[in-house]
Amino acid sequence: MTVPAPDLKLSTVSSQISRRKCLQSIVLGCGPLLFSEQASAGAQIEEPLMDSVRTALSSAVANRAPLVPEFKDTESWLVYLRWLGTMSDRLKKKKPEWQIRKEFLQTVWYESKRAGLDVTLVLGLIQVESNFRKFAVSNVGARGYMQVMPFWTRVIGDGDPSKLFHMQTNLRFGCVILRHYLDRERGDLFMGLGRYNGSRGKAAYPDAVLGASKHWEFAG
Repeated sequence: MTVPAPDLKLSTVSSQISRRKCLQSIVLGCGPLLFSEQASAGAQIEEPLMDSVRTALSSAVANRAPLVPEFKDTESWLVYLRWLGTMSDRLKKKKPEWQIRKEFLQTVWYESKRAGLDVTLVLGLIQVESNFRKFAVSNVGARGYMQVMPFWTRVIGDGDPSKLFHMQTNLRFGCVILRHYLDRERGDLFMGLGRYNGSRGKAAYPDAVLGASKHWEFAG
């Protein structure tokens, strides 16, 4: 068994435009909020994408590989089980039901590894973006666990923003977008996180995510 490798095509294509500046457009307007449970996240900025990058991102989102973590050996599998148990204990107050908690953590693990991201970073980002609320909506319309802006479903998805409240879809979009932004910033975590939040160059958001990530560190 093998751990899913990062989407090399996405990383390679995205890095090809890391030196190019993209003109920023205004954030896509959103209609009235349908949920009272708002999040305090910022707003990803809609930017023009090269056709090759758009295709790579769309492919990364559309691939429906089975949501089952795979491991190269028994020891890796045991490490995962220890991680799952540790994270489950830490997340219990946010998600009291074991099965829901397990499915969420398994999906975060899978989508993070698939995108070549540190799962600790992704959990920290989710904490800051939505505080682990599946139906969180920001004041600019960003949705779900990773507070994905609806315009992304038009740019690289099927155009249905309601799907951003589906757990795996939201985590898939969020991880693919974060990977894209990190590639754009040549791996610079500070700038990549800022771009994800729509606050590129400002310290508040990256500092908050990195601070939250410490709670989800796992020694193995």
